Amino acid sequence: MCQGDATSKQRTEGSLKEAGKLFLKHTTFHGVRHVFLSGSYPRRVAWLLAFLTALALLFTWSSNRVRYLLSSPVYTKAHMVYAKRLVFPAVTICNQNILLPRRMKKPDIFNAGRWLGLFGKNWQVSPVVREALASHVEGTNNEPPWSPLSRILDFNHFLPPPRDSQPSMRQLLDRLGHQLEEMLLYCRFQGQLCGPRNFSTVSLCAFNLTTTNYDGRPLLITMMGGMGNGLELMLDIQQDEYLPVWGETDETSFEAGIKVQIHTQDEPPFIDQLGFGVAPGFQTFVSCQEQRLTYLPPPWGDCKATAMDSDFFSTYSITACRIDCETRYLVENCNCRMVHMPGDAPYCTPEQYKECADPALDFLVERDNDYCVCETPCNMTRYGKELSFVKIPSKASAKYLAKKYNKTEQYIAENILVLDIFFEALNYETIEQKKAYELAGLLGDIGGQMGLFIGASILTILELFDYLYEVIKFKLCRCAKKKHQRSSNNDRGAVLSLDDVKRHAPCDNLHTPSTYPANMLPHHSGQGNFEDFTC
Repeated sequence: MCQGDATSKQRTEGSLKEAGKLFLKHTTFHGVRHVFLSGSYPRRVAWLLAFLTALALLFTWSSNRVRYLLSSPVYTKAHMVYAKRLVFPAVTICNQNILLPRRMKKPDIFNAGRWLGLFGKNWQVSPVVREALASHVEGTNNEPPWSPLSRILDFNHFLPPPRDSQPSMRQLLDRLGHQLEEMLLYCRFQGQLCGPRNFSTVSLCAFNLTTTNYDGRPLLITMMGGMGNGLELMLDIQQDEYLPVWGETDETSFEAGIKVQIHTQDEPPFIDQLGFGVAPGFQTFVSCQEQRLTYLPPPWGDCKATAMDSDFFSTYSITACRIDCETRYLVENCNCRMVHMPGDAPYCTPEQYKECADPALDFLVERDNDYCVCETPCNMTRYGKELSFVKIPSKASAKYLAKKYNKTEQYIAENILVLDIFFEALNYETIEQKKAYELAGLLGDIGGQMGLFIGASILTILELFDYLYEVIKFKLCRCAKKKHQRSSNNDRGAVLSLDDVKRHAPCDNLHTPSTYPANMLPHHSGQGNFEDFTC
């Protein structure tokens, strides 16, 4: 086969140099043929310079496009989608107060005293605490709600309970914290009455929380937007029963009101850091808009596309990742977990909170930033919020509300709040991160620049590859033929004499008249320039 191909090359090209010139004269590359056609030397040089300049510009712009592709550029696309119905988000509320003093007994104070900052050294109540727990409110004859607490602070003849019987923080908060049945005065969803039975109780960041539409309960669907088509709550924050402030600790709160977090059903609440505040004495309107965000994985973005490897959560979110990481960290270092953390490890006691859990979590958040690295999920839903307020009660309604709930007008103004959460409209916004430049765009840009600068296309490139293929095949066949001839000569030299070998000239046979008729091998002459070039 190689011999026939070489003979064909002999007839058409004669040599590699002539074949190259023939290709350059007939190629469809614009300008190249003018360099090799016969003509004046200056004209050919001018065409050569023009072609090289165009080729340099082509490589410059093409390399720029390749670098742009490798930079993984993105753009953001926002689109509004109208829906017939929307799933109402989960709503988590949390009272700013931790414990109710009127429910505390002497063992409770002893167990939680160091955590609350009641005790100084040697388990003695500090003078600052005794001053804060004075028997009377200044300027009045009324006893404060924490008066029973001040009367049981004498531990002179108190026998501490065994350490093994010390209650966990979860047990303490469930018994001494605010109860939804006492806080919730009014509840409606889309005009239908609701109550504590529609809520799930969760403990988070040492507060008692209530979450609606969460923890496996049936999802609430809203069919209309606007006020009156969402969730409306009236709450009593019980400010008169707040634990008095006698110093600054991690659990100290100077605010009165509740924290609220609006989130999806798959996302655990993290109200301590993601909640917004609602104050008593106001009706707060929260207009929501659902936003569905889509991010790209590396190298275009930094979102997490793989499933979450967690024993506690099935759906990945930043909140779930942080809670999972903090839970594992505390269990490893303190052998217990906080009240808002999932799992089956024992809950920390108040003493463990003070000695280990709080310091460990502070260290993790402030210093060890590499331990809990939570990437953004590739798909997430969040809720944009717009808040507005009106004062409650009005002068016209103060007396009615006081009579209805058997409270004073001052109590209503200082403790009652109304929270109204609804969708602004029955639509949602999609915000997508998309690839700004892909391989198809690169090929299109390079193809356009090839056509602009050198007039080439994919078929032109195929011409070049076809020529290179023929040259390589010709070289390989010639080398194979020479090797075969050397092998034949070595074999024959083993049986011939030295004179016979000298009389045998391999190239002389090529110049002897062919013993075959000229038409025996079609389109192949018996002798030509190619044999001369090869030998």
